[in-house]
This record gives sequence, structure tokens and C-alpha cells, in this order.
Amino acid sequence: MKILVSGTAGGAGWPEPGCRCASCAGLPSGHRRPFELVVDGVAGFPFDDPPSGYRACAGGLGLVGPDGSRLLCLPQGRPVPVDGPARYDVVLIDLLDRPERLGELRRAGLADDRTAVVAVGLDHRVRSEEELARRLRLWGARAVPDGTVLETGRTPGTCAVPGTAPWRALLLGGSRSGKSAEAELRLAAEPYVTYVATGPSGAGDGEWAARVRTHRERRPAHWATVETADLVTTIGQATAPLLIDGLGTWLTAVFDEHGAWEGDRAPVRERCDELVAAWRQTPVRLVAVSDEVGMGVVPATSSGRAFRDALGRLNERLAAESEYVVLVVAGRLLEL
Repeated sequence: MKILVSGTAGGAGWPEPGCRCASCAGLPSGHRRPFELVVDGVAGFPFDDPPSGYRACAGGLGLVGPDGSRLLCLPQGRPVPVDGPARYDVVLIDLLDRPERLGELRRAGLADDRTAVVAVGLDHRVRSEEELARRLRLWGARAVPDGTVLETGRTPGTCAVPGTAPWRALLLGGSRSGKSAEAELRLAAEPYVTYVATGPSGAGDGEWAARVRTHRERRPAHWATVETADLVTTIGQATAPLLIDGLGTWLTAVFDEHGAWEGDRAPVRERCDELVAAWRQTPVRLVAVSDEVGMGVVPATSSGRAFRDALGRLNERLAAESEYVVLVVAGRLLEL
């Protein structure tokens, strides 16, 4: 099956005519044309009425060729199909719309490391080609130029090779910096992820409960969630990637548990030692979010200063044990 992707953008193209946003303004007219494809010179999308020898599946989103090769197109707003072949050879998918749909495909066995995953529907939802490429590397996908021909059996799969992604990633940032959203983005296309919430549920605090609810609604529905302050056990027993959000609330819980705000802080240091050791020996990928404490005012109380110092030291130690460390500022990344 030969798949001519004559256009790779969203319905208005990228840049969108007349749009003056930063993304569109940085590209020449016609940089990417609206999405269009032709299969073997005879079939176009959607595959509602395929020619003889071809079979539509997945409600017209999928096509099976005469040789048994399998193609899926998943545009913006369409859910992952529940019917279809066991695995697709090529997936053309709008990854700027809920990238977790790729994780759902992988979880269902509809895409694996032999599947060529190509991003289409590209437009000003992403600020630049460079940012697009960065995200696609995280998700094990790629973009191709307009006019590219993909050939089943000859186009290599694009799923990330195990071990190539950073095993330990630490994301630092201030309040509302975008660090949690970036952490979620990093694991969006994984088939299995456990979100480790270290903070309180918000019972009795409406404002905090609203924050928790916003985070929960933003996460992919197929992710598991664990609410715990026992990070050492959680890391040691993990069988899927973990997203820990965040280390500041974990350390607050540790201070509370040991009465360390005004009392003996040796138990806090011991818990931090244990966490660093678990981080070093993790059996799964880890992405953790923590507050950057070195840029604010000096806390007015001794307990506040003790917490700031403890979290700063913990961040420094975990950074030393991490393959990837980044400071998030206004949603932009500064790699450290």
C-alpha cells in the first residue's frame, strides 16, 4: 500500500491565511497544505466507499489493502476506534488534539513499535516546527513534508526505542509555570502511566479541591492514579512509568508526619535519603515535578527557611541523579 500524503496541515493550512499569531507569522505562505491523502492512486480519506479489493474498517477511519496492509487515519475530535484489525501498519493522527489517543492505541495493541506513526492536522496549536519536533520525539512519532509517500512494509515504525527516553526527568518551576502540564505532555502517548499525587485531596478547602479537579480532568482517562506520600514503596513496586506531582507537597507531608516544623528534622533528612536512593534505583521511567525555591524571598520564619532549604537540597540531589532536568518558566523550557 502506497500512501501519498499530499497535505499534512489542519483544514486551513499552516500558516492559516490571515492569522497573525506568533506561530503563523513565523512561516511562509503555504508551508503546509490542508490534510489530504491518496492510497495506491485510487482511495482517498475518509474510506467510506473503498474500491474493489480494499476494505474499510473503524467506521471509515481505517483501510485494509489487497495485500492485508492496514492504515488508520485519526483526525481531530475522533475517538480511538474499538473495531478494526489487530494492529495498524501506518497511523496518521492529529497529535495536537489529545495526544493521549496515541497512548490509547498502544494500550489496545492497535499500534506498536512496528507501526509508523505520522502526525497530521498540523497547525498553529503548536508554536513552531521545532516545538512540534520536540513533542513528537517524546511521543515516538514524526512529521513528514507535504507530498511524502509512505509505503507499508517499507516505512519504518516510529515508536520510541526502549531506553532512549530519559529514565529520570526532573521538572522544576515556580507556581503556575506550566511544569505540571509539561510533565503530563512528556508521558501523554504512553500506554500505561501511574500518576502519583502527593498532596491532599482538598476536602474542606474549596480552592484546593478545584485545583485538584483541574489536574485530574486534564490527565488522560486511562492513567492510573495513586494518592500517597510513600514514594519509596511506590517507586520500588512500579511496573509502569510514574509521574510524581509534586515533591514540594510530598516534603510538606513528611514535615507534618514527623512534626518537623518546630521539632527534630533528622527524620526528614532520612526520608529524603531514602527517596534519593529509590530514585537512583527506579525500575521504571520517572517524571517528577518540584518547586524551584531559590528565586523567592527569604521566608520570614525559621520553619519556612528549614523547608526551603530541605526542598532545595532535595532538588539538587535528584537533579544529580537525573538524565534530564529542566526549569519551566511561563510554559517555556530551559534545559539545565
